[in-house]
Amino acid sequence: MKKSIVAVSLALGLALGQAPVLAASLVNLPDFTQLVKKEGRAVVNISTKQTVRQNVSPIPDDMAGDPFFEFFRRFAPPQQREFQAASLGSGFILSPDGYIMTNAHVVARADEITVTLTDKRSYKARLVGADARTDVALLKIDGKDLPVIDLGDPSSLEVGEWVVAIGSPFGFDNSVTAGIVSAKGRQLPDENYVPFIQTDVAVNPGNSGGPLFNMQGQVVGINSQIYSRSGGFMGISFAIPIDVAVKVSDQLKASGRVSRGRIGVQIQELTKELAASFGLPRASGALVNAVEPGGPAEKAGLKAGDIILKVNGSAINSTSDLPRLIGSIKPGQATAVEVWRNRGAQSVTVVPDELRESDDTQAERAPARPREAAPKSQPVTSLGLVLADAPPALLGHLGVRFALVVQRATGAAARAGLVPGDAIVGIGNDNLTSFAQLKGRVDSAPSGSALPLRIVRNGATLFLALPISKP
Repeated sequence: MKKSIVAVSLALGLALGQAPVLAASLVNLPDFTQLVKKEGRAVVNISTKQTVRQNVSPIPDDMAGDPFFEFFRRFAPPQQREFQAASLGSGFILSPDGYIMTNAHVVARADEITVTLTDKRSYKARLVGADARTDVALLKIDGKDLPVIDLGDPSSLEVGEWVVAIGSPFGFDNSVTAGIVSAKGRQLPDENYVPFIQTDVAVNPGNSGGPLFNMQGQVVGINSQIYSRSGGFMGISFAIPIDVAVKVSDQLKASGRVSRGRIGVQIQELTKELAASFGLPRASGALVNAVEPGGPAEKAGLKAGDIILKVNGSAINSTSDLPRLIGSIKPGQATAVEVWRNRGAQSVTVVPDELRESDDTQAERAPARPREAAPKSQPVTSLGLVLADAPPALLGHLGVRFALVVQRATGAAARAGLVPGDAIVGIGNDNLTSFAQLKGRVDSAPSGSALPLRIVRNGATLFLALPISKP
């Protein structure tokens, strides 16, 4: 059947004068058979069991219409029900003596973990450690001379390159799917430490923790997440780069936990308009809009309005690069940070401390602003702004000596994103000291430029680029 299809295709191509093109495309189709035969032996199935305890009402559902229902609902104590829950996932063998990598969510809260190899041998596995921030877990089984995977280099992957996933979707062991790399360095919501590899490889529940191979049979990622509205595959899958996962697993193997650095800054994405307002030639870097008092960044001299360009020589192309690079640094290790300040690059040395569990779940915010009537209005007509000095109580809540509260924003100010209630607390790296200071900076700025205003809105600090337009 296959030969007849090829023959028909070639005959049709010959008639259209395209036979050489069709023949070449048929010959160059990828063949995954040898890769699967060789590397598939190191892919494992992971099943877990956990005890779930649940409080349930002792009142039967069919008693709802009974006159004593309300009495029992109020006074009958709930009963605890206990049952066993199971889950499935995938993984792969890192070493002949039985270290196995998988996703943290595959083994989360598991009481019992079973690893099954392709030859049907089963082992009880011990959880060495798991890191929820990167979704990487390391297991250990008592084996020897086990088949292992080869590690590849995710940085050498090209968008459009063929990749292969092997795993256990829906419990079907050793299922193989293939596709291409759709994008690299994807940042997902609430995922600050993983630059995901996006693919169109079919990945479904049960594939989690399984390997993503390049065409050389090297593991370049761990299949971790899918984008889905139905619960099944919809053409978008995400894998953790293997170099990120190995760094995590090395720490888990050494100490059972992962230690990350932090410098204590709040950052925002650098837009083209904001970059221009700071005199930066292109929009690359992480804009610091707040610095934690007493934190490593403040001790090193970093301040709001700095744009972090590099960390230990590695460029910050987007804001999401900074948490990952800082997080990979050992706490207490002196770190070279290049920043853009006053329209020029400078170098500072920062010594990160250790990231705590609560540090990336609680935003570094100023206290919420009380609602107070601001004093006399002061217009900046050319920009469509009406401002007022912030009262003392508001300054105390903001933690600044002076601020201007936006009472009305139209024209250029509205286009910049300013809204009534915003508190302007700085211009670039400088703290705001008076209305005259702001007016002077506006008057001296050339038409067509922009001023980087630091504002506080609903307790959060951010920068906005205020365009300057003069007749």
